[in-house]
Amino acid sequence: MVFLVPLLLFYGTYFGYGFWFLAGTSTKQVSLSFVDAIDVGWNNYVLTLTDPLFMRALLNNLVFAGFSILASLTVGFIVAMLLAVGVRLKRTLYVIFLLPSLLPLALFATVFGRMLGTQYGALNETLSAVGLGSLRQDWLGQAPTAYAAVCVLLVYLVGLPIMYYHADVEAIDLSVIESAIMDGAGPWRIFRTMLFPLLKTTHRTVILAVLLSSFRAFDVVWFSTGGGPSGATAITGTYLYGKTVAAGPVIGYTSATAVITLLIALVISVIQIVVQRRSER
Repeated sequence: MVFLVPLLLFYGTYFGYGFWFLAGTSTKQVSLSFVDAIDVGWNNYVLTLTDPLFMRALLNNLVFAGFSILASLTVGFIVAMLLAVGVRLKRTLYVIFLLPSLLPLALFATVFGRMLGTQYGALNETLSAVGLGSLRQDWLGQAPTAYAAVCVLLVYLVGLPIMYYHADVEAIDLSVIESAIMDGAGPWRIFRTMLFPLLKTTHRTVILAVLLSSFRAFDVVWFSTGGGPSGATAITGTYLYGKTVAAGPVIGYTSATAVITLLIALVISVIQIVVQRRSER
């Protein structure tokens, strides 16, 4: 406790004061100067929850989280199993899926966004070079292709789930797998009917971790698509940032938006803790 008290005081003050400041400001109509504040009660919360752009951003959070979960439970699981058995392309898989997770996400997303640029993007230039110039598009300027681009980007960010699976698969009793092989079970059957069910605890951890991380994906979306076009790929983080830098007395409104987002993330965190504790029993 002697060692923990300073840390608890620091985090308690930092997060406690931050949330108290947001909660207090969220009931005001005030600009970034914080002068001449007007008390508006719950009006900022009502405006946030009735704003179609915010609801769309929140829906995008959940859709992108769902896609990330699907990619983690399929691509992430399969890659982790291939790494565990020592496949020949092990180093290549490490570079493709684990290296992006070790790089700053802002850098990775920026490079990805530049590759999809209209004029000098690598994708359009490659299409022109191979005689498929007719397929050149403004990939990030159209809602369907921009949405698909974010989903593709999320597939390459399954490095953390891969590490979860890779670590837990090493704890599995290999005698069970050896018995299945002796009984004639093939690799696909072992993956589908044995390894996948045996790692159900890891599945829960991956699902909840990816769901929670979707609320911290600001850099992934902002530096790749900027939340565009017209908010089609915006999430709560990019929505909040866009409102914060807007002119006028919007700080109270953005504080209310931040409180709502924090409460949603808090609920997900509590669910994660409860599920993990139950799985450990």
